[in-house]
Amino acid sequence: MAGSAAALAGMGLGAARDAVAQAAPPAAPAAARPLPAYVAWKDPAALIQHSGTTIETRRSAFGTSPITPVDRLYIRNNLPAPDASIVADRDAWTVAIEGVKSPRSFSLAELKGLGVETVAMVLQCSGNGRGYFPSKPSGTPWTVGAAGCVLWSGVPLRSVAAALGGVAEGMRFVTGTGGEKLPEGVDPKSVIVERSVPLSVMGDALLAWEMNGAPIPLAHGGPLRLVVPGYTGVNSVKYIKRLAFTAQESDARIMSHGYRISPPGGKGDPSQPSVQEMAVKSWINSPSGEGAALKAGPVQITGVAFGGVHAVFAVEVSVDGGSSWLPARFVGPDLGRYAWRNFAVEARLAPGTHKLVSRATDSTGQVQPKDRQENAGGYNNNSWADHALTVVVA
Repeated sequence: MAGSAAALAGMGLGAARDAVAQAAPPAAPAAARPLPAYVAWKDPAALIQHSGTTIETRRSAFGTSPITPVDRLYIRNNLPAPDASIVADRDAWTVAIEGVKSPRSFSLAELKGLGVETVAMVLQCSGNGRGYFPSKPSGTPWTVGAAGCVLWSGVPLRSVAAALGGVAEGMRFVTGTGGEKLPEGVDPKSVIVERSVPLSVMGDALLAWEMNGAPIPLAHGGPLRLVVPGYTGVNSVKYIKRLAFTAQESDARIMSHGYRISPPGGKGDPSQPSVQEMAVKSWINSPSGEGAALKAGPVQITGVAFGGVHAVFAVEVSVDGGSSWLPARFVGPDLGRYAWRNFAVEARLAPGTHKLVSRATDSTGQVQPKDRQENAGGYNNNSWADHALTVVVA
């Protein structure tokens, strides 16, 4: 895996919303509009701009390589990005480490001396697929594009803890606090980005400073980001200023009430499950259903599949809405259990309308479900039926 990751990094990898009603072909992509200044370096033609802080990758822009180029990767920020001055001298950035036997702060330059590892990981917004919920939950109506597969490089949390004498007794969580500038006149706990995940993530979590072989851009959490493989993106805290091993979960509102799986019409509270581990999921990227009708005959159907905290094991594809299934083959290198796998299958499509869907199985035997789990926030949608594509064949 390390060899494949290094090779990919060395290569310099640097629409209108899909129709919710699957019975009709999606509309053609809208013309790209200018991107906000802090992400002006991204490729606008590959993106759907929902707002200044929510920008989605077009389904047709993912391609068939395992790593998502940074200029096509989605954007989701809970607070405005800090001033660009924080990446002018990246090595000077500091992070406080607490809940260890010898707590202290490290500069980024010092962290680089504690060790380095690289992990390929699916980065996915908790609300990816929200646009398919018929209840239309509040929040960005993402379809498939609030996700990507990224190479992260940094120091493992286990190495940081070991350098400080180990985790203190009684600590059960890893709590990351972001370094965004908070609005004045409000309770900091009501807006601060602070998330807690189980201590078990210590095995693979990183304090990362590189993304796809280059310094992490400001828009994606540079100069330093907590990276938690297998967990939804909100748990990989950007601009991390405090990493604490804690006995309790954070009481920040984004943790205690936000990103909770609450029943339709309900509101989040600490008694409900938190949005953390990702589940097995897949979708088809090509043909995308955008633009002109396909020609009858053989077509290569391609997409991506991942297992969240588990490796993806197999993928099936249907061209008749799930009535029958074809086994797909994996394409390209296996970059580890947290990465996604590209898949492909050849099918002959006759003239008419076809509903294309994919269904993945992870290494524990969990199969991607047909139906979504209804919830108020529109989180964790891994329904294969929702992610179907309708294509017209001439």
